[in-house]
Amino acid sequence: MDTLSVKRNVVIGAVVGVALAVAVYVVRALELLGPVGGTREYPVLGADGFFLLLAFVLASATTLFVASALTVVAAVRALRTPEE
Repeated sequence: MDTLSVKRNVVIGAVVGVALAVAVYVVRALELLGPVGGTREYPVLGADGFFLLLAFVLASATTLFVASALTVVAAVRALRTPEE
């Protein structure tokens, strides 16, 4: 775990995931790209609750992807360096 810097990779992934989710949520919630075409109803949570859940899923998936990618890169580097 230390060789692959898994803890550091997860922290970086979480920062990237949360930043992306917040950016996408703000664009959607504030309608920075204009209003959404058509009308749609969100019966249980409302539109804001629905998009908060989507932002959570986006943040989680992005965190997993970035942390996995960084860990794979660290593993490849560790395998390629000659042991002393």
